[in-house]
Amino acid sequence: MLAIVWHSRTGAAEAMARAAGEGAGDYGLLLAAAEATPEILMAAQGYLFVAPENLGSLSGAMKEMFDRTYYPMLGRIEGRAYATAIAAGSAGQGAEAQIDRIVTGWRLRRVAESLIVRLEAQTPEAIMAPKRVAPEDIARCRELGAALAEGLNLGLF
Repeated sequence: MLAIVWHSRTGAAEAMARAAGEGAGDYGLLLAAAEATPEILMAAQGYLFVAPENLGSLSGAMKEMFDRTYYPMLGRIEGRAYATAIAAGSAGQGAEAQIDRIVTGWRLRRVAESLIVRLEAQTPEAIMAPKRVAPEDIARCRELGAALAEGLNLGLF
């Protein structure tokens, strides 16, 4: 099972997670960050973390998910596959780097390049507004979900 753990404020990261879930098909489990528990996460073979970048870092709800699950899972999931998909205004690397640092402690293994969708929201109004992710970016998320699920299913990672 591929756990697709997501948090979204304006709809972009949720749309990205849902597209990845479509790509993963029956092998994927969409899991809102608030619903993620150590027990559910430990049952997964791999992870796709989908979140917005807020103020140059990981969104608070996604960080809170890691805060709740980190120590109960520490030492129990080494070597499992992970990837990231970030919804960003203009950068995205801050949130990605934060996830990478956190999962380094879990000894997870990145198996796909980060997918960063830049929405170019730069004004307070644009940042807070509901987002629409471009069809080509939705397709990239769907492909990422499919590739991760297939790799896990085939035992490639």
